[in-house]
Amino acid sequence: MRESAGPHLLHDPFAAWLNILAGFLLEVQDILMTKDKPAEDSMKAVWIVDDDKSIRWVLEKTLAREKIPFCSFASATEALARLDAGAQQPQVLVSDIRMPGQSGLELLQIAKERFPTLPVIIMTAYSDLDSAVSAFQGGAFEYLPKPFDVDQALELIRRAISESLHQTGAPNEIGLTPEILGQAPAMQEVFRAIGRLSQSSATVLITGESGSGKELVARAVHRHSQRADKPFIAINTAAIPRDLLESELFGHERGAFTGAAGQRQGRFEQAEGGTLFLDEIGDMPAELQTRLLRVLSDGHYYRVGGHSPLKTRVRIIAATHQDLEARVRQGLFREDLFHRLNVIRVRLPSLRERREDIPILARHFLQKSARELGVEGKRFSEAALKHLCGLDFAGNVRQLENLCHWLTVMAPGQLVDVADLPPELRESSPSAASDDWETVLGQAVDRCLAGEPGQVHARLSQAFERVLINRALAHTGGRRIEAAQALGIGRNTITRKIQELGISAGGSIDDREI
Repeated sequence: MRESAGPHLLHDPFAAWLNILAGFLLEVQDILMTKDKPAEDSMKAVWIVDDDKSIRWVLEKTLAREKIPFCSFASATEALARLDAGAQQPQVLVSDIRMPGQSGLELLQIAKERFPTLPVIIMTAYSDLDSAVSAFQGGAFEYLPKPFDVDQALELIRRAISESLHQTGAPNEIGLTPEILGQAPAMQEVFRAIGRLSQSSATVLITGESGSGKELVARAVHRHSQRADKPFIAINTAAIPRDLLESELFGHERGAFTGAAGQRQGRFEQAEGGTLFLDEIGDMPAELQTRLLRVLSDGHYYRVGGHSPLKTRVRIIAATHQDLEARVRQGLFREDLFHRLNVIRVRLPSLRERREDIPILARHFLQKSARELGVEGKRFSEAALKHLCGLDFAGNVRQLENLCHWLTVMAPGQLVDVADLPPELRESSPSAASDDWETVLGQAVDRCLAGEPGQVHARLSQAFERVLINRALAHTGGRRIEAAQALGIGRNTITRKIQELGISAGGSIDDREI
């Protein structure tokens, strides 16, 4: 008769030891598999609120696949009715911003009043500064422009769940004034930065080409901050003679120098309690860099010719079109001052990196010029807009604005066509320019070799990859997987490159800084 295996194993010490070990390994496996996931029994549902059935369906399928509990609603009214009926607080609320009836912003306000620590993610197809700052000023956890990458949305929801489980508080509310236009992914990152910076008084460094709108961003940061009711004072450090700049910044006492007939306040005093915007900081003379560093270090300064220290409580926002890291290496800019200024950096994209915004901006500037001049507004033909989108605009947004002002005055008819453009722009062939990109690249190499040999390959390689990824993201509406497929690279590769280049999802903000 065959002997039963069970009793035999029970009395076999080695087999018993194997059973214990196997059980231990299974427990370890369970722990490892659930290490980074919230416990389902301790996690409440994620609420999805959107009148678009397809958006709800995509998010429902994604959360179901990840075994994350959820409830979905077609309107804010439905979601609020569920709360009024005594439903349990959601773990995370994901809501569209514009819906029939109550808006997502109204839902955000009510939800934050009832549940101050509830993370709320606001989705919107209206990708402008108004929507972004409205979301952040109301206490939103994050702002997600449509269309979005599903994996990116899932990653955001997971972060919000983690935040909810740690019970963090709600941010302070601020005012709202729309002033910057743009729907490109790169501009969405700038809008996010302005929203996040509204809750901080940290020093900000804005980088970008001349004419890209750095002062506009600085004013927006101030206007949406807790200092909004205090002065915003701007000074271009490159436009003031070296021997006058110190007095302009710090003021002077009577008799401090020839012509100083009386005491004069400097820009630091004028901006007290508010924001001081230092434009073209990269051109600041070395001796003034030292004085500015001292102010940033201890918050005190002296007027020119003065002996009593003055205390300053201003927020510094600096801007430059130059590569400050390169100027530090060349000994032209103090490294310690650079680190004091580079607390939070916002990179403003050039107009070439956000060509899809050119029609919006062009129409806006044409209408603005008509209002300023008191004349009937003109409009662009589709051919003219297409031509403008192919131009490089070395002067960026400022050049486009000046062009629209010129057209308001000089274009003969109400419909602006390609033939109405200035000769230098009318004769520029976008297709010819794009075909000759190797010549442009060669010129860039020549400039780099003349200015900073030894770093040419690294700088241009990064610039080339940044342009590739930015344009692909712009083409796909910020969807990373589609952008990777269009470029012929892997999903992990584009994610790694986005992180390495510090361009986040849209190409304008360093992830470590915001």
